[in-house]
Amino acid sequence: MAAALLANLLYSTGFVLEKRALTAMPSVSVRQPARLLRQVISSPLWIGGSLALAAGFGAQLVVYRTLPIAAAQGIFVSGLVLLLLLSAVLLGERTSGRERYAVGAILLALLMVVLSLKEGTDTVGEDAPAPLVLTVCLPSLALGLWLYASAERRTRSRHRQPTTGVEYGVAVGLLYGVSSLAIKGVSSHLTSDGIGGALVDLLRSPYPYLLLCTGVFGLIMSQAALQRCRASLIVPVCTTVTSLFTAVLGTLAFGEALPDDPVRLALRVSGTALAVAVLLVMPKHDPPPPAPATEPGPAPKELLP
Repeated sequence: MAAALLANLLYSTGFVLEKRALTAMPSVSVRQPARLLRQVISSPLWIGGSLALAAGFGAQLVVYRTLPIAAAQGIFVSGLVLLLLLSAVLLGERTSGRERYAVGAILLALLMVVLSLKEGTDTVGEDAPAPLVLTVCLPSLALGLWLYASAERRTRSRHRQPTTGVEYGVAVGLLYGVSSLAIKGVSSHLTSDGIGGALVDLLRSPYPYLLLCTGVFGLIMSQAALQRCRASLIVPVCTTVTSLFTAVLGTLAFGEALPDDPVRLALRVSGTALAVAVLLVMPKHDPPPPAPATEPGPAPKELLP
């Protein structure tokens, strides 16, 4: 639990620092990945955010070795509250009433998932068959890349409405969902006896290669999305998709059985369905900015007789 809360703090801090650094940079594009990387690594603030995210990754490894996947995701998503507070204080972002209700519903949904857990009855999966992992992950990677490319095409449209970032969040969330499953797999291989044997066993699995792929694409895609959209919306959407993907598909892939008790089963299924429903009804576009107030012109001069 302590490691999960620490991961929440590190991830929220990392995303906010990266967003603040990106706001001060010229426009970045996924079409110019080398230029994007040169820009971000030249920013000390961005590097600080990346180090926080990397430390959060280390804390996540500890969590997956001790908690079931569904429980871990429920705790991770509770970090959205901290993210919203930091984005309001450090970035000056404000969420609409509809978005605040949506985030509240997401937190309620994942609280239901957490309440469906019972200590001593939920098993922690150790490993998953490689063909099953690839069957789950490769189509998800392809779908995430396709969704991101579609969002980019709409962004370049001349008459587009301002986007909230929901599509970007879903696309990046799918990539991070695959990454989360890979982290779970890496954590299971680190329990082997002997560093050498664990390393050889890990390299024979698909997990380090999935991490490399999602790390490269996720870095480039998330930075461009963060620069264009509000962190207070894109990160909650991304986190929700990642958590649902990991909790549902990870539970099945790693053989972590669903609850036998009907009440706990209903809580878990209902919580998952509520989170998906919230994503589907979230606004896809920001409202247009208010028109600038026009200053009254000088009063007309009286005509001389």
